[in-house]
Amino acid sequence: MGPQILQFGVFPPPEGGVQTNVKDIRDYLRQQKIRCGVVHLSRHRQPDADDVFYPKTSLAVMRIALSFPAPIWHFHLGGNVTRALLGLYSFGTSVPNKKTILTFHSGGYPTSPDAQRPHPLRDFLFRRFDRIVAVNGEIFEMFASMGVKREKIQLIPPFALPSHPPRAEIPPAITEFMQRHSPVLLSVCGLEPEYDIELQIEAMAAILERLPNAGLVVAGGGSLEAQLRSHLASKPYAGSILLCGNVPRAATLNVMTRSDLLLRTTWYDGDAVSVREALQFDLPVIASDNGMRPVGVKLIPARDRQALVDAVIDLVAAPRPPHLAKPDTFENLDRILELYKELV
Repeated sequence: MGPQILQFGVFPPPEGGVQTNVKDIRDYLRQQKIRCGVVHLSRHRQPDADDVFYPKTSLAVMRIALSFPAPIWHFHLGGNVTRALLGLYSFGTSVPNKKTILTFHSGGYPTSPDAQRPHPLRDFLFRRFDRIVAVNGEIFEMFASMGVKREKIQLIPPFALPSHPPRAEIPPAITEFMQRHSPVLLSVCGLEPEYDIELQIEAMAAILERLPNAGLVVAGGGSLEAQLRSHLASKPYAGSILLCGNVPRAATLNVMTRSDLLLRTTWYDGDAVSVREALQFDLPVIASDNGMRPVGVKLIPARDRQALVDAVIDLVAAPRPPHLAKPDTFENLDRILELYKELV
């Protein structure tokens, strides 16, 4: 039995990279008989259940934090550093007898205008955390440039990759769509501007000229969902694209193993978990080049529709390598647990 942990971040649904890491950590700790609570910090709320809390106000966040018996508070940041988050970090790093960790997931943040401009309060608060977890080298160096001591920063990728997809039923609408289309292209992302789903919708016109039975499955929800559905409805090939909304991760992994390509078109991006999952299952991946994609990904320039079309045609025509069984990859979760033990 180890120390109790309280995470602050986002918990599925909807699915996403940060949500996946928060849930993976929680599931892993519970397997080790360690209690782990989660304080959910986005507008997507559910009823409180099973130590997952959905507070509506900052005061409610603080009340939950102070009442949950955890000596370690683990914060997850997956977007811009807002005033509300700075207030939370100021509170979190001020409470006596609490050890604090921040995992920074935002792959595009180090090169963003916000990261480049001076921000003494932000940098001061980051330095107050007992440990910082950076998910890639660029984020590691960003924190070092902000004055965080290098011995406080740990580079731990956020990926726990199963060797086989979990047993889960694929939603009937997706199954029926996949039965009618070949090849099946899959996109797993939020419906937000930075994931450039409109580029994929536009590219399908040219892809269908060469591959008339192709279909695109888009798993994910977000603020652009209504806009994208309206845009898609105006296309004569709308029946070749399925916007699924949020799909549980287990079902998404099963869809992944039955697809022919994964598309990851982004304006900016980190080391996306969906890309790693696809490679784990030997699914070919086409992704915008962000300077940190893993080996084996077909890279294209961001916002380049013709490059996307050409890459899809090329990879569909290429022989698909045989599936090679890979072991479960849970080293990152082992390292997080060791970090908790070190702090207490």
